[in-house]
Amino acid sequence: MLQIEQNVSLKNFNTFGIDAKARYFTEINQEDDLVELFLDEQWKNMPRLILGGGSNMLFVKDFDGIVIRMNIRGIEHRINHDEVIVEAGAGEVWNGLVNYCVDHDFAGMENLSLIPGSVGASPIQNIGAYGVELKDVFHSCKAFEIATGIFKTFTKDECGFGYRESVFKAELKGQYIITHVKFQLSQTPHLKLTYGAIEQELTNRGITEPTIKDVSKVVSHIRVSKLPDPSTIGNAGSFFKNPVISTDQFAQLQAQHPDVVNYPAPNGVKLAAGWLIEQCGWKGKTVGNTGTWKNQALVLVNHGGATGQEVYKLSSQIIDSVYTKFGVSLEREVNIID
Repeated sequence: MLQIEQNVSLKNFNTFGIDAKARYFTEINQEDDLVELFLDEQWKNMPRLILGGGSNMLFVKDFDGIVIRMNIRGIEHRINHDEVIVEAGAGEVWNGLVNYCVDHDFAGMENLSLIPGSVGASPIQNIGAYGVELKDVFHSCKAFEIATGIFKTFTKDECGFGYRESVFKAELKGQYIITHVKFQLSQTPHLKLTYGAIEQELTNRGITEPTIKDVSKVVSHIRVSKLPDPSTIGNAGSFFKNPVISTDQFAQLQAQHPDVVNYPAPNGVKLAAGWLIEQCGWKGKTVGNTGTWKNQALVLVNHGGATGQEVYKLSSQIIDSVYTKFGVSLEREVNIID
């Protein structure tokens, strides 16, 4: 029987540790729970928030609706020659899935190690790190259509993946709830080592012929060295997207700032948002109960007792200062819940 609670604190359900409250709260452990929930028109018509690991959101006030926490678990795989299809429930912890794949020598996810959050949220955000995006390993996902109560399978093309974007954040926003995700991996590794400090760290370790386990360990090491652990200090990982600008704008920017950190992008040049923020003097700065992380200016933190409004205000100040200095507009990667 589906249980619905009232006035539930969400402090332990978001990695920022913001003490917002949900008017109503329920947990989904199987697909039938969604069918049961939305047979009641009350919940179908009420504002709702789908919650996974709570790692990519900032509550700026209490949520006056129903929070639906996805907790569908389970990981299965099927091998067909070199191809491997791995299916995971939306409630699985993302890094748990990555570890499962690496331990089984299924290649493709190793660069996505230690990203916080849940499996169900991964296609929505098209998560990515170190030169790999979710779309590179995505096969399909199963989702519940709230309006009809019908389950639908979405292929990669139907998901409309872009940089930290998908159809679930755009035209289909709020219409579907992802229950399971399938990934297409390989038993033959095609390692991507050129992004960030992966090659350097492998060299430091004397590894000349890396395996996917080596890459996963190195990526995890780099992330831990740069990013704070949400269990010890509230944060949502990278708060801003790395901006992509035109080649013409980049040429002008590089003329003024020759050391600007950049990467090639399909439709221009991608800049390192962390570098831009650091150049504006924000790295490691504390403002009230919030601030930026000492090792990575891209990460905003809750030093304890910060409100969502405090964190949001700080992010606005950072956006303004980067635009003033560089003429580049930063966009928040974290979802703002207001």
